[in-house]
Amino acid sequence: MSRVCELTGKKAMVGNNVSHALNRTKRKFNANLMTKRFYIPEEDKWITLKISASALKNINKKGISAVLKEAREKGFLTK
Repeated sequence: MSRVCELTGKKAMVGNNVSHALNRTKRKFNANLMTKRFYIPEEDKWITLKISASALKNINKKGISAVLKEAREKGFLTK
C-alpha cells in the first residue's frame, strides 16, 4: 500500500539534506500517516483508513461523514 493519505491525498515530498558544508543530497519528507478505524453510524459499519494527522484533525472538527463526503467529491476516496 502506498504512502498516501486516503482523505486528503497528501504524499511524500522530495527535498535535500543540507550539510554544514552546504553539500546537498536528496531525501524524502514522508507524510505523517496512521491507520485508523472509524464507525459510520449512517451506514452502520466500521471502515479502516490510512490518513494523515491533518486529516484526523479535520475528522475531529467536522465529523467523519462530512470529511468522507468531501473526499469523495475531490476523488480521493472511491469506496
